[in-house]
Amino acid sequence: MPPFTVLHVCMGNICRSPMAERLLVLAVRERLTRRGLDPAGVDELVHSHSAGTGGWHAGEEMNPPAARQVTSRGGDVTGFAARKLRSDHIDAADLVLTATADQQEYVVALRPDAAARTFVLGEFGRLLGAVDDAALPPAEGSPEAVYERGVALVAAAHAARRDAAPLATDDLDDPWGRGDQCFSRVADEIEETVRPLAAALLP
Repeated sequence: MPPFTVLHVCMGNICRSPMAERLLVLAVRERLTRRGLDPAGVDELVHSHSAGTGGWHAGEEMNPPAARQVTSRGGDVTGFAARKLRSDHIDAADLVLTATADQQEYVVALRPDAAARTFVLGEFGRLLGAVDDAALPPAEGSPEAVYERGVALVAAAHAARRDAAPLATDDLDDPWGRGDQCFSRVADEIEETVRPLAAALLP
C-alpha cells in the first residue's frame, strides 16, 4: 500500500544511507514542483528512510560532512537519528538500496524473500536505464499510481539484472572520517541514482 517505501542501508547509518534517504526526498520534492504539484505532499507518495547494519551509532545525528552535503543541495536533515537495521524495516520496504554488495548480501541473508527488491544503489541506477518507461503503469501523481509504478519499476529492474552480479564500481565508498571532497563525490554518486528514480516515479 502507498506510499512507495524505499529503505537505504549502509553500515553505520550516519553517512551514506542518510544522504541517500534525504537526497531522494529532495529529488521527489523537486519533481513535484516541476509538475506543479504541492511539494509538501512528498510523504504521501514516497517514504524514504534508512538504517545501518552495524547499529553502534544508534540515536546519533547525521555525520556533519554528510549533513552539509544534503543541506548544500537543498535538502533537509531535521529529525534524523541513526538506527540499526531490523527485519521489519526490510519487510515493509518496496525497494531496498544498499551502499555496497556486502550490505546487499546482509539484507538478503536476513530476509531471503527480499532478494528481488534489494539492489546495490549504483546497480539500481544502471538498471534504470534498461527499463522501458512506456511499459510501466501511468504516472498520474496520486499515491496509488506512484506506488503501482514504483513496484512495477522494481520488478522491471530485477528482470533486467537477471543473474548478473553487481559491479565493484556499484559500491559507494565509505566517506566516514574523510574530507568534504570525498563526501561530495559520494553524494554526487547517490544523486546519479536517486534523481533518475524520482524521475521514473514522477515523469
